[in-house]
Amino acid sequence: MKKILTTSVFVFLVATQSFAWGQLGHYLIGYMAEKQLKKSVRKKVEKVLYPMSIGRSGTWMDEIKSDDAFDYANSWHYMTSKNGEYDDSLQEKGGNVYAEINRIKGELKEGNLAPEKEAELLKMLIHMVEDIHQPLHVGTGEDRGGNDVKVEYFGRATNLHSVWDSGMIDGKSMSYTEIGDELYRRLNKDLIAGYRAGSMQDWLAEAVAARPAVYNLPENKKISYEYGYVNMPLVEERLIAASVRLAQIFEEIYG
Repeated sequence: MKKILTTSVFVFLVATQSFAWGQLGHYLIGYMAEKQLKKSVRKKVEKVLYPMSIGRSGTWMDEIKSDDAFDYANSWHYMTSKNGEYDDSLQEKGGNVYAEINRIKGELKEGNLAPEKEAELLKMLIHMVEDIHQPLHVGTGEDRGGNDVKVEYFGRATNLHSVWDSGMIDGKSMSYTEIGDELYRRLNKDLIAGYRAGSMQDWLAEAVAARPAVYNLPENKKISYEYGYVNMPLVEERLIAASVRLAQIFEEIYG
């Protein structure tokens, strides 16, 4: 029984290593975005997503990975950029996070969608906007967004992608509302305006600019407190940026 349980836990850990931000990260980005919305826009978004909350909707696209009917969207969580550019020749044939954000945002703006379809597309859009702000979801094309970079994090074997998805955030042992409220306090008009002024091309440049810090690993690949202390401000900045831009997109579609 113990062997079966251990195997199940191992499979669960491996399966979740490719998810972006983890549940906590997705929830808190949606939570912060919701706090930034005008009441009229928030009500429209909530009506489309009901009964899911905005925060909960951000995890849906990871959950449907277990449904074969959605296999077509497997590559929509990430993309490849060598130096901050968008090069279609480097992307997966099934689509990528950059192209699908643009396409789905356009379809939602156009409207005239069945309620079920609109809800599905909006949940995908929420998730992908959140994903593209996790630096390792804009990959180099060489290590599967850090999934192939094996590290030891606080004595546990894992990979660099998993550390950025959830390791550092979950390590704070706080709820998404606790983290979200703390980060929300940092928002001001100038910061919001700066993030909103950025194009999607700027989003890619930001991810590439983060790479030196993300990949700054000791030779033995054993990381713990120091790595988290150095990089947590970058994690938090990426979460804030994602929330501002998600709120902006909500307003573009439903404002």
